[in-house]
Amino acid sequence: MARTILAITGSDAREFLQGLVTNDLAKLDHGLVYAALLTPQGKYLADFLLLRQGDAIWLDVASDLAPMLIQRLNMYKLRADVAITGTDLKVRRGTGPAPADALSDPRHPALGWRTYGEQDGDDGSDFDAIRVAHCIPETGIELTPDTFILEAGFERLNGVDFRKGCYVGQEVTARMKHKAEMKKGLTMVRIEGRAPVGTEILTAEGKPAGRLYTQSGEQAIAYLRFDRAGGALQAGAARIQSDVN
Repeated sequence: MARTILAITGSDAREFLQGLVTNDLAKLDHGLVYAALLTPQGKYLADFLLLRQGDAIWLDVASDLAPMLIQRLNMYKLRADVAITGTDLKVRRGTGPAPADALSDPRHPALGWRTYGEQDGDDGSDFDAIRVAHCIPETGIELTPDTFILEAGFERLNGVDFRKGCYVGQEVTARMKHKAEMKKGLTMVRIEGRAPVGTEILTAEGKPAGRLYTQSGEQAIAYLRFDRAGGALQAGAARIQSDVN
């Protein structure tokens, strides 16, 4: 998936982002930071990786989301000393031997490393298989505008900090964390056969149980209602089994 690197600059850049995104920018001192921007209702708008580079903060986001994200960030900017500009930087990623300038992906060790510079692409690693094995959602596939990030596993993926203070959508996210039992979410399932991404998953009785997403071998990522995840499930021509009780 194509990526765009934005440069966030200005004397207020760090404070500006700290009040908007789901993670704590103090973690920039230790490398890449995974975070998201949410709506005030706590729903997903964009996920990205952040990196401090000199006086700037680089923001690594899916190119399809970059125009919307620039517009949204500029809307929040008001009179803050912040500039949001595009760059010509490219992203390369891999799981093999890491280049000297590589940075570890903070979401999961299995995702390997990323570099920022003149080269793009990857080292041939099967990232879909890696994502499925570890239930790691992808922008535009499992992560869509109706997503609540805790249902997508952001806490497990180091994408949200519950001690950092306020950010857009924080109240809803905190309430889901502390006051509600998670009844739906992404999970890894076993699959026989294939079905298009987004196919509805049904119980043996024909009741809606969720959606099927990325598939690799005999495994897939699915969004499931946990109270309907037991027993045999069907997604189009594919048969699904979940370990959720």
